[in-house]
Amino acid sequence: MNYSDFFQMIPEASLVAILIILFVADFVSANTEERKWFNPLACVLMLVNTIVCLLPMEAVTAFGGMYVTSTAVNVMKAILSLGTFIVVLQSRVWAAKSGKEGEFYMLIVSTLLGMNMMMSAGNFLMFFLGLEMASVPMACAIAFDKYRNNSAEAAAKFIITATFSSGVMLYGISFIYAAYGTMYFSDIAASLQATPLTVMGLVFFFSGLGFKISLVPFHFWTADTYQGAPTTVTGYLSVISKGAAAFTLLSILFHVFGGMIAYWHVLMMIVIALSITIANLFAIRQSELKRFMAFSSISQAGYIMLATLGNDWNTSIASLSYYVLIYVVANMAVFTIISVVEQNNGGKTEISDYDGFYKTNPRLSFLMTLAMFSLGGIPPFAGMFSKFFVFMAGVKGADITTTEGAWIYGILFVALINTVISLYYYLQIVKAMYINHSDNPMPTFKSDCNTKFALAICTTGIVLFGVCSFVYEWIAAAV
Repeated sequence: MNYSDFFQMIPEASLVAILIILFVADFVSANTEERKWFNPLACVLMLVNTIVCLLPMEAVTAFGGMYVTSTAVNVMKAILSLGTFIVVLQSRVWAAKSGKEGEFYMLIVSTLLGMNMMMSAGNFLMFFLGLEMASVPMACAIAFDKYRNNSAEAAAKFIITATFSSGVMLYGISFIYAAYGTMYFSDIAASLQATPLTVMGLVFFFSGLGFKISLVPFHFWTADTYQGAPTTVTGYLSVISKGAAAFTLLSILFHVFGGMIAYWHVLMMIVIALSITIANLFAIRQSELKRFMAFSSISQAGYIMLATLGNDWNTSIASLSYYVLIYVVANMAVFTIISVVEQNNGGKTEISDYDGFYKTNPRLSFLMTLAMFSLGGIPPFAGMFSKFFVFMAGVKGADITTTEGAWIYGILFVALINTVISLYYYLQIVKAMYINHSDNPMPTFKSDCNTKFALAICTTGIVLFGVCSFVYEWIAAAV
């Protein structure tokens, strides 16, 4: 093994350095009552990591092809690092009150490190190790409020389902290894054949990864876990974990199973239609806001995966990366507001608690409205443009005169219909804040500086990322 290969893993090396710095800082200041400097330190370190991921880097292959990266991968790493920075930024008050601030930041960074390894994998073994590196710390973060029954229950459901899905995925990988005698992506792609063993391996592998993305029918854990986990962790789980898994799935489908596109196109069309439709219908029935956002995230996962239906890798990966970027700022805006409201309203997260919210907290109501409009795809906010680009990527190269092309256009039509349905339930939150009357309205409160800064970043992204065309053009040029 050439140890100089470690120097090729710059984003991962910076995360390891961040972990060491946070561990040492937490250890030497463990007996200090107030550590007002700790959160700014973690924020600065994550911001540095985001900048490192944005630095120009050439495509790298290390450790005999087990680690592979490119500009497209680095762009996604930068997007996820930015999202993690927002999570760390807005979590200052909650993490400080927990008394385990250092542990929380280290769990979040460890999860991001596993996701980076997963996205840069050139081998199924490396991919699986990265996946587990991300899953184990995430389970610990979900159970972070260990004295709350809901948090422990959410972690238990996450762990049990994650264990089962990992077993199913390994079963599929074993089929692929049995068929080709290798786990390297490039070697499998070079000799890929649509044999029954390969088809079974693909189905089982997709089933395991579908759990991470919360695609129907692998979504049953999502609502309970989102509701029980700490709100900050729920926000992280809903955007960062989902973005990394979606990017990895798209990459493997194109680069490993590209020769079997006729098979997994059918699989993806069924799953996408089910995910968007079922999630939208269940979201309408929710009365608890975090469960509402759970079904919203399942629907958004279906929209993200529309990019897999296209035949052009560059367009698909650019549109998916752009969608994840917009989803990060919009969803983190919502969860930041939910978190600050929860801290100032006795831990309540029912939708009815937001009745008349505009009268007592007009600024937060306005920012929540912008985020909901973006998630619903209402112009001119960034969410509308992100949906437009994944729709265009989905029909790229599709011929409507053929059977497969007609089905792809049909799935796009289903997605468009469901966009209208999603507007209905997103506007329910707006209706509660502006129209519904409450006899016991939420009190007026002020947000801390970190929350204001996080919301400023998210709102800027919601308003400008869609209007400023250079953002998508930069991502497209990078890939």
